[in-house]
Amino acid sequence: MVKINIGILGFANIAKKAIIPAILNSEKYNLIGIATSDINKVNLLKQTYDIEIYSKYDDLIAENQIDAVYIPLPNSMHYEWVKKSLNNNKHVLVEKSLACSLNEVLELCEIAKQKKLVLIENFQFRFHKQLQYILEKINDGSIGAIRNIRSSFCFPPFEDKNNIRYNKKLGGGALLDAGAYPLKMASILMGNEIKIVHSQFCMENNEVDIWGNGTITNKNNNLVFQFSFGFDNYYQCNLEILGCEGKITANRIFTAPPGYNPEIIVENKSGKNIELIENENHFLNMLNHFFECISNDELKNKELNQNILQAQLINQFNISSNG
Repeated sequence: MVKINIGILGFANIAKKAIIPAILNSEKYNLIGIATSDINKVNLLKQTYDIEIYSKYDDLIAENQIDAVYIPLPNSMHYEWVKKSLNNNKHVLVEKSLACSLNEVLELCEIAKQKKLVLIENFQFRFHKQLQYILEKINDGSIGAIRNIRSSFCFPPFEDKNNIRYNKKLGGGALLDAGAYPLKMASILMGNEIKIVHSQFCMENNEVDIWGNGTITNKNNNLVFQFSFGFDNYYQCNLEILGCEGKITANRIFTAPPGYNPEIIVENKSGKNIELIENENHFLNMLNHFFECISNDELKNKELNQNILQAQLINQFNISSNG
């Protein structure tokens, strides 16, 4: 097996705590270098990792031996550095949200398509066994035909009031951060022919949206997905799928960390069953998927289509909220 040489643009917390350990534990990647514009982080990284440390992002993406990059920069920087990485023939894994506008996402996906490069928006929850278990329960008829889906992803205030999520110039706001998760879940459970029919923002005297609610329907308008998201809220990370014969509930659907065993509750006429799902590292599973996409054109194109659908839903939410 030929390993993929990967570099990282930015030393964000998710890179430090989750992605870098997953890369180092993977048999499919070589971590070649990390780039950061923070001189204090440069010195720290040189002391921590036996790899090349770059003080300029351009230097890392110009490195010929690097095949792929992971980008955990603020949302407002995604478009510039995803585009530069693609134009330097690098496969890209980027933190959500992929970009700050639909037009930016369309352009980036077209570049990736033309160059036959992978461009994946990182929603690692897609690769956890609990989601696969839920899909199996839906498909085997355990709850009958789906009637309604509800999901919330909310968390308490950030201690740092200068957190980038509160900064409009850096692409902050709850929709691009927390709201993106239930939007992604909607497409997984309802398919591609879905649309936003209601959306609501709340700014609470901030320069970005702090919380919101929305409703999605499918093309026949016979299935409804209701969702809530936000900062400065009571913590919620749930999914409820109501069927004509039962219900499925998950309470850590988006953020089950490595080592944690999430519970899935299935209720129907046979009773209530609580299934303890085996813990696993969905960050590593996501990296395995990224690796597989590099040699599979069908998977590449599927990811590009999913990127576009996600951006369309966010765009619809913004239009509906402003209308």
